[in-house]
Amino acid sequence: MLYIVLLHYPVYNKDGRIVTTAIANMDIHDIARLAKTYEARGFYIVNPIPEQRNLAQEIIGHWREGYGADYNKFRHTAFELIKIKESFQAVKDDIAEESGFVPKTIVTGAKLSGDLIKFSELKEMLQNSNLPHVLVFGTGSGIAGEVANTADYRLEPIKGPGDYNHLAVRSAVAIVLDRIVSV
Repeated sequence: MLYIVLLHYPVYNKDGRIVTTAIANMDIHDIARLAKTYEARGFYIVNPIPEQRNLAQEIIGHWREGYGADYNKFRHTAFELIKIKESFQAVKDDIAEESGFVPKTIVTGAKLSGDLIKFSELKEMLQNSNLPHVLVFGTGSGIAGEVANTADYRLEPIKGPGDYNHLAVRSAVAIVLDRIVSV
């Protein structure tokens, strides 16, 4: 059971301070469609700011119940996977309540180092387990240590041939899901 989390807090800004980032419309659309394509059980967006959660809920509502639901059935289906939560703990609690198990957490990030699992190891783990696994993607300049350091697993970074490594989060989600789920 794979769940995707887009974490807007706690994350680092470019100066290394912990901040809350804004929810982006295109991340909602693109990651929901990726989650549906790669058969994730759910897609959670985490942001502690009520106005940000309300904005996201308006966008999601348009595609679930509004004009968009009739206009684009494919998007409607993908948007059924989305849940908005105020904290990462609320995500873990929700998944535990739904599945009956405390989820295993996996964090991602371009700057992760140390004890990392490979994409192939995560793929095998997911194929051989019925337990819930939460794959966390950070916004801003990466997931804050308070989340990254308490995760069950830390996934190896995506690497290109050069030194530059600053992908849009929705691009990172696409690459990681393809590497760990595709046949």
